[in-house]
Amino acid sequence: MGSNLKYNELTFQAIVDATPSAILLVNQEGIITYTNSHTNKLFGYSKNELIGKSIEILIPAGYRDKHPDLRDDYFFKPTTRSMGADRNLFALRKDGSEFPVEIGLNPLITVEGTLVLASIIDITERKKAQERFELVVESAPNAIILVDQDGVITLINKSTLDLFGYGKSELLYKKLEILIPERFRDGHPGKRTSFFASPDVRPMGAGRDLYALRKDGSEFPVEIGLNPIKRDDQIQVLASIINISERKKQESQIQKYLNELEHKNKELEQFAYIASHDLKEPLRTITSMIRVLEEDFAQNIGKDQKEITNYISDAANRMTQVINGLLDYSKIGQDTKLTTVDCNEILNEIQKDIASSIKDTKANLNIAKLPVLKGYRVELRLLFQNIITNAIKYSRKDSPPQIKIASKKEQNHWKISISDNGIGIEPEHGDKIFDIFQRLHTTNEFEGTGIGLAHCKKIVELHNGNIWFDSNRGIGTTFYITIPDNENRK
Repeated sequence: MGSNLKYNELTFQAIVDATPSAILLVNQEGIITYTNSHTNKLFGYSKNELIGKSIEILIPAGYRDKHPDLRDDYFFKPTTRSMGADRNLFALRKDGSEFPVEIGLNPLITVEGTLVLASIIDITERKKAQERFELVVESAPNAIILVDQDGVITLINKSTLDLFGYGKSELLYKKLEILIPERFRDGHPGKRTSFFASPDVRPMGAGRDLYALRKDGSEFPVEIGLNPIKRDDQIQVLASIINISERKKQESQIQKYLNELEHKNKELEQFAYIASHDLKEPLRTITSMIRVLEEDFAQNIGKDQKEITNYISDAANRMTQVINGLLDYSKIGQDTKLTTVDCNEILNEIQKDIASSIKDTKANLNIAKLPVLKGYRVELRLLFQNIITNAIKYSRKDSPPQIKIASKKEQNHWKISISDNGIGIEPEHGDKIFDIFQRLHTTNEFEGTGIGLAHCKKIVELHNGNIWFDSNRGIGTTFYITIPDNENRK
């Protein structure tokens, strides 16, 4: 029996001595009766320097006077207890240095009376990491709040106090619901429980309206980022809160501006439609009267009068073309739906429509395989037709038009090139050829209204693309068009 007790005692000592934490046995008088090797290493004492000494030898001077009373209270009702997780406890080394600790207390009932087994952990590195963490949180420009699983605020930074208008003591260790508008409070505990059941990094508020509540009762829109972190051996959530009042205000102003712009565009389109019809009527009258004069008074009209009537008739026809161009320009993008557009089919149709011009000018069209796009069919057809007819119109007199059309896929868009061997465009005209009514030649040189390339630009922009050109005077021009490859556009 005695040998078994001796064996058990030696086994217990071997196990305790191998424990990585500092372990001490203390009696009711506060006398140390046992230490393991880790205790000696942690505090800098030898075993003989601690055995038989008061436990107060390991307690900083500022805490010693109160410790005997605390010890008596513990022995009056001994229970397993942890200390230091939620308050600052410090221990004292032989060299006089202090360090933060966590302590676990376990009562042991022996024949010699009740003893307390104290497990001591040096948490210096943990404290340093916590201080670094708190420093980062404090210096963050956003409001940062740390909340435990019960919804209690365990950490806040100055930006939080500034944003919500509270003092630190008014928020720390209070329920998070103090910052949530009353109409949302009842549902918040359930959302919090759901988050902790599956904690992960997630943003909140980007797709819905979230609001927070200041101390003065005012509400403001927020976006919140949630990050689960482990602190004091518990999963807590670090919430980053951004006041998006200015962003919301700007979004509202932008939306208001867009609504006004849409309204103005509709008014402008309506005006262009009405004005074109109102203007075309008197022009038809002028043209008709000129025709009457030419038919009824043909014998009495001299050469000079004939030139005048021709001039008036030509001017009226050009004005009609301008009005029709304006009307077409105002209609681009109206009453159309995105469809799957095969550009190869469009080019076949265009070649048939302008077959006479191709034949008269002996133009040669070299068309490579073109993409199938998600776009507006009528507008894309007009885009290609305007550029091709311009290439034929502005060809050199000494050479038939040579037009080459090709395409290639670049990242998330198609790049289409339309090249010709025409008269070219001077570089200084690059900024204005896509502007409406901008002509580089007189009507005596080349017919036209100056609207065709403006049409092209508006059509390309309607498809969220870009249009530009490279040109060499007397050698030719290449127009480049990019159209996003958005197969899922709606």
